[in-house]
Amino acid sequence: MTNATNRRPTKRSSASAPVSPPSVAEEREPRGARRKRETRARLLDAALRLMAEKGMEGVAINEITEAADVGFGSFYNHFESKEAIYATLVDNVFEEFANMLDRLAGGITDPAEVIAVSVRHTILRAGRDPVWGRFLIREGFSARAMSRGLGQRLLRDIGNGIAAKRFVVADPFIGFLAVGGTVLCVIAAELNFVAPGASAAGVLKELGFSGERLPERTAAMLLQTLGLKRPEAEKIAARPLPLVEEAVEEG
Repeated sequence: MTNATNRRPTKRSSASAPVSPPSVAEEREPRGARRKRETRARLLDAALRLMAEKGMEGVAINEITEAADVGFGSFYNHFESKEAIYATLVDNVFEEFANMLDRLAGGITDPAEVIAVSVRHTILRAGRDPVWGRFLIREGFSARAMSRGLGQRLLRDIGNGIAAKRFVVADPFIGFLAVGGTVLCVIAAELNFVAPGASAAGVLKELGFSGERLPERTAAMLLQTLGLKRPEAEKIAARPLPLVEEAVEEG
């Protein structure tokens, strides 16, 4: 089993680090190309915020362009339809983040630790970026999300654990639903009850529950669901997390 001392070291960029000067390529980027790229980014950002709140079906293209502060016709310079921008968002949210998790766990050989690292980083990311988290809650079990990105990685990682006899799971699909569904529920609890300014922040205290260390507690419980004994599950879930560069983490 791989431990924290022999993982490939990576670093997180400091929030106070000076901004790097623009690269030669950025300095030479034509003004028109730069404006097109910035417009596309604004459209994607607006679509993410709106679809995280109302879903794809509840959002009209004119709402996206108004929120992005661009002309209605500009939308079609970048995307063929509302479905096209939604597909791009799913790829950004699920595929790129899943690729980051793969890079993050590249030096870990224990399937149980791979699951723990992925679960913890997913919950932490949602806590730092509530819009991202709400989009994940809403679309995490959509057909597109389950057939690629995080869904495919989770199925693969559970399968690897079963093959290595680290997990005792009679039904891999139900194991997948148990892990994925629990993570989405925990993210919802984080955003609704635990995060600063949460709308129902007092509920957990009234019920006698704690919102502390949710990522670690969730990972430990899920490893037990997959067949590990409680002491080992809690030990793995409490290991120091491998870190990544901010630029990589944000995809």
